[in-house]
Amino acid sequence: MIAIGADHAGFALKEILVEYLRGKGLEVKDFGVHTDAVKVDYPPIAFSVAQAIHRGNAEWGILVCGTGVGMSIAANKVKGIRAALCTTEYVARMSREHNDANVLVLGGWVVGKGLACQILDSWMGASFVGGIHQNRVQMIQQQEEGIHGG
Repeated sequence: MIAIGADHAGFALKEILVEYLRGKGLEVKDFGVHTDAVKVDYPPIAFSVAQAIHRGNAEWGILVCGTGVGMSIAANKVKGIRAALCTTEYVARMSREHNDANVLVLGGWVVGKGLACQILDSWMGASFVGGIHQNRVQMIQQQEEGIHGG
């Protein structure tokens, strides 16, 4: 299952992505917002999507706000989340292959719908390669656990 959420600035792109994913036969849980008529704060939406992954209720997450920066910062505060703000297909693929990203973040003001779908396909089509990258992801996990001090 894929958890997805957006604030008012990312609403339009989120709606396109939900339709795109469901058109591929994928299960999507939409954490809102469900309108762009009212401005909302992005952190609670980012936390809801990230916590769905942390709790094992979703395999991946997708977040959209105006630039994607706020959502990525907020989501990365949840333990076990590796949210990657992606603006190209290459960055999306690398975020999965090298960083084992489990949340894709997009900027609704930054990428158009066609590019967003291409980025999403690239991200979902890639897999973590492990190796030296596993060690790096493990370092991040250890920091989350407080093992590395600092």
